[in-house]
Amino acid sequence: MALQTSADQPAAVRTVAQAVVGWIDRLGPIWVEGQVAQLSRRPGAGMVFLTLRDTAADLSVTVTCSKRVLDAAEPAITEGDRIVVFAKPSFYAARGTFSLSAKEIRHVGLGELLARLHRLKATLAAEGLFAADRKKPLPFLPRGVGLICGRASAAERDVVENAKRRWPAVTFVTREVAVQGPTAAAQVTAALQQLDADKAVDVIVITRGGGSVEDLLPFSEETLIRAVANAATPVVSAIGHEQDAPLLDLVADVRASTPTDAARKVVPDVAFELEAVAASRRRMAEAIAAQLAAEQSGLDQLRSRPVLATPVTLVEAHEQAVVGLRQRSRRALVSRLEQAHTELTHTRARVRALSPQATLDRGYALVQTADGAVVRAPPAPRSALLVRVAGGSFTATTEEES
Repeated sequence: MALQTSADQPAAVRTVAQAVVGWIDRLGPIWVEGQVAQLSRRPGAGMVFLTLRDTAADLSVTVTCSKRVLDAAEPAITEGDRIVVFAKPSFYAARGTFSLSAKEIRHVGLGELLARLHRLKATLAAEGLFAADRKKPLPFLPRGVGLICGRASAAERDVVENAKRRWPAVTFVTREVAVQGPTAAAQVTAALQQLDADKAVDVIVITRGGGSVEDLLPFSEETLIRAVANAATPVVSAIGHEQDAPLLDLVADVRASTPTDAARKVVPDVAFELEAVAASRRRMAEAIAAQLAAEQSGLDQLRSRPVLATPVTLVEAHEQAVVGLRQRSRRALVSRLEQAHTELTHTRARVRALSPQATLDRGYALVQTADGAVVRAPPAPRSALLVRVAGGSFTATTEEES
């Protein structure tokens, strides 16, 4: 029954604790599944303490059991094992702690583990975490390579040595973590998030050697898979060997079959690239030489044609035409000038024949009064006159008739 409390009538801590004890006692024995994060055996003690961890929620609970119950499990229980426990939940009010008292412990079978992985794989695939269109491309030449691996592991040596053999200037930012056991998934996830936040890291490699399905279970944990899917930096999975297939391989941007293969994928081979550059330069030189040869052949063909072999021929033909045009133009101009000269001579002759001077030359005279008027009738006596003849002019005065 729920506690009846209010701001004026609150429940004491002991009352709440006792109520929790009652609620948990009514729950009865239950089956609980988890991973053994810690196993403590006290010499001479009949009780064994385990820490059972929920890897998906990063939550743990203390489990107590007798040595008889623990030793009855086959094979022997070790840290990192996945187990199911038939236990009675209890709440210790004095300390406010929750624990499980185990009556039976069993290993989670391999078939059940694979079935769970299959269900998780289907769920994550339905969310699109494995879709090809969300894969990020690897940089051609990363400034820094983040490496998540076991401490002093062969996988680390394989990646680093092979990468430096291919590109000696490569820089690694290494995070050594547990790659097996109850804390592996959490440590790998934390290292991934640290490297993803490092601006100097352009690609992250998660690697470890091969192992059993149980050994590789941390690399199929849902928390790690979702962290890889949310990472902004491209992630390369290099877990185990070709036949190993943790879920990390599906969510990673690139899957490498081995740690050595991961080194080949994240950095280019400097010798190969130099040879490729040299080969490209040779092909470019050959292409340019072929193009020049083709153009030279075309020029030679053009030069062998008569019009280009003796280009003066065309000039000479046009020169003759120009000379003929000049001669015709000169003749036309001379003819026109002569005709104009003849017309001018005739015009001058007509003008002279009709001029007053010609009349004077024939013996006529022009008589004018002092004011210049031409005399056409006999003037008055004693009039001053100007007489113009062919040879010049003179003055005269009229006299009275006698």
